[in-house]
This record gives sequence, structure tokens and C-alpha cells, in this order.
Amino acid sequence: MEAKNDPELEAAFKSIVSNRIPALLVPADAFFAAARDRLAELTALNRVPAIYSLRESVVSGGLMSYGNDLPDTYRLIGTYAARMGEKPANLPVLQPTKFLFVLNRKTAKALELTIPAGVLSIVDEVIE
Repeated sequence: MEAKNDPELEAAFKSIVSNRIPALLVPADAFFAAARDRLAELTALNRVPAIYSLRESVVSGGLMSYGNDLPDTYRLIGTYAARMGEKPANLPVLQPTKFLFVLNRKTAKALELTIPAGVLSIVDEVIE
């Protein structure tokens, strides 16, 4: 499904519910990042577990996220900025190297989900 604004987001959730879609993967996207509070609200209201790419979505009430650690990524950007003026061919390709798996236990309980001990053992951060 696709949503680029609030009305499309509402329509997408109506479709999710009517089609009994059991879970949702929310990709990294500027609109979804800005709408993270509304997304958390809609997933809770419609009892749809969702995984996100940003930790901030889990802080807002999303179930879980797996994605690059933003502060670490910003440090990489700073490394590149410090090398401005060098030939592009001399610059290495940098990619995120630190990833975080974040779980919101309160949301899991509200969705009546039991998180297996094996999953809890690999979570980097549990939000209560």
C-alpha cells in the first residue's frame, strides 16, 4: 500500500482492516517519519503490529524497529563533510555499520503479543 498524505494513510488503514492484513512493515520514508505518532495511533486502534526502520517510531508507540543508528550515521556524514574538497574518487563508500533492534513492551502487551525469550535476548533496547 502507499500513502503520501493523511487521507491516503486513513484509506490505507481501512484497506488493511478490511483485508485482514495481520502485520505491517513501514519503510523508511519522510512522510512516515513525520506521521509516526499518527501511525502508532492507527496501528494501536486497529490492532495491527508494525515494524519500522526508525527507533523514534517505537518511542511514539510503534511495536518494533530495526534500522541504522541515526547518531552513528550522522557521525559518518560528519566524516564526509570533513573531507570536502578531496577528489570524489578518493572518498570511500560509507554505509551504516551499527543497527538497532528496538521493542516497545507496552505496545506488545496492548496487542496481546508474547515476545519469545530468544527475540528479547537480541533486542538492543526495550521501551517500557
